[in-house]
Amino acid sequence: MAKEQEIERIVRERYQKAARQMQSAGAASCCGPATCCGTPNGGAFGRTVYLTGQEDIPTDALQASLGCGNPTALAGLAPGEVVLDLGCGGGLDVLLAARRVGPKGRVYGLDFTPEMLALARRNAAAAGVDNVEFLEGEMENVPLADATVDVIISNCVINLSVDKERVLREAWRVLRPGGRLAISDIVLLGALPSRLKQNLELWAGCVAGALGRDEYLNLLQQVGFSGAEVVVTNTYSRENLSQREGLALAPEEVAAAEGKIASAFVRATKPQG
Repeated sequence: MAKEQEIERIVRERYQKAARQMQSAGAASCCGPATCCGTPNGGAFGRTVYLTGQEDIPTDALQASLGCGNPTALAGLAPGEVVLDLGCGGGLDVLLAARRVGPKGRVYGLDFTPEMLALARRNAAAAGVDNVEFLEGEMENVPLADATVDVIISNCVINLSVDKERVLREAWRVLRPGGRLAISDIVLLGALPSRLKQNLELWAGCVAGALGRDEYLNLLQQVGFSGAEVVVTNTYSRENLSQREGLALAPEEVAAAEGKIASAFVRATKPQG
């Protein structure tokens, strides 16, 4: 339990720091060594996946993205649906989802960091979006009633949890029958060197806590989801790993990890009945 608490502390402090940087500077890079998106110009990771066609999103919301994909583009959201974003951060995916579901739909953004929630509310106000609600809480204990949402999205957050089964069971609980899970996350495509797995700082960077691709699929099926799939979208390059400050990895460790850390789109459905 002590290790789990330490991991949670590191994750919380890293994301609090990122939110404070955004609130004070407005343009601080969130894609540093403590986040999921690698380098600021890492191509496939982070903000760059949003740069096309999202000009109407507030700059602060775009800059505050700490994700590894764009789940709203792949979730197939429809007008009138109710959506929950697990670990909403600065609110970018909430704002994108809110526009897709329209005025008759609703989007909840859940985050355990008050600083991120304050930033998300500010960004929603700047965007003039009012069909959203931001909730403070943990994704292991979602503060919503059973069977209240149609779609759950998340962007590079579930890997941070020390109890992923609990997160997915909570997702199952709040989804309506026929509801769907549509998330971006970090997955492992092979065994990592032990030094990478043991580095707690990497939990805040979404690496050390990531599940293997088959582990993810098995856990989704164990919880009760059907039609589960994990589609790899991009992989970390040797350059990405070498540039992560604070790791000081030996060249052979970087080489051993290359091609084994990836972003993926994870999709599953809660069966009817």
